[in-house]
Amino acid sequence: MSKKNNDIKNEKSAQETAGDVKPETEAAVTEPEHTEEAQTEAPEKETEANQAPAEPTELEKARKAQAQEHDQYLRLAAEYDNFRKRTQREKDAIYQNAVADTAKKLLPVYDNLERALKNDTTDDAFKKGVEMTMTELLKIMEGLGIKPFGAAGEPFDPEKHNAVMHIDDESMEENSIAEVFQSGFTLGEKVIRFAMVKVAN
Repeated sequence: MSKKNNDIKNEKSAQETAGDVKPETEAAVTEPEHTEEAQTEAPEKETEANQAPAEPTELEKARKAQAQEHDQYLRLAAEYDNFRKRTQREKDAIYQNAVADTAKKLLPVYDNLERALKNDTTDDAFKKGVEMTMTELLKIMEGLGIKPFGAAGEPFDPEKHNAVMHIDDESMEENSIAEVFQSGFTLGEKVIRFAMVKVAN
C-alpha cells in the first residue's frame, strides 16, 4: 500500500510539473507574434513621419512676406501711373477745349480783318494798320496752337472743307478748291472750324 501511495504521489507531482511548464511554452510561442506586430507598426510610423510636410523656416516665411509686399508695391505703382496719365489727359482735354472755345470767339475778328485787307483802299496808313493787326492776331493764335487752312488750288478734303458751291472748270484739277469763302482753323489735329469753299468738278 505504501508503494502504491508513493507511485500516485509521484504521478501527481509529474502532472503538476508538466502543467507548470505548459504555460511558459505557450507564452514563449506567443511572444514572437507581438514582436512581429511591433516590427510592422514601426515602419508605418516612420512612413507617416516622412510624408508629413515640413513646416517652413523663418527665412522662407520672410521671403514669402517680402514677395507679397513687392507684388502689392508693383500693383500700387501701376495704379498710380494710370491715374497720373488719366489725370494728365483730362487736363489736356480741358485746356484744348478752353482754347478752342476762345478761338471761336476770336474768329469773327479774323474774318473782318481779312475782308478789310481784300478791299482796295487809297489810305495806306489804314491798310498798314489792318495788316499789323492781322499779323499780331495770327501770331497770338499760332502761339495757342491755332492755325488757318484752306487755299485755292488745294485738294478738297471733306474732313476739313465744307463745299457750298461747285463749278465746272477744265483749267483746274478735278475735286480741287476753286475759291475760299471762309478760312478754316485747326487746333492741333482738331478742326475747330471748317473752311467754306467752292469746289471744281
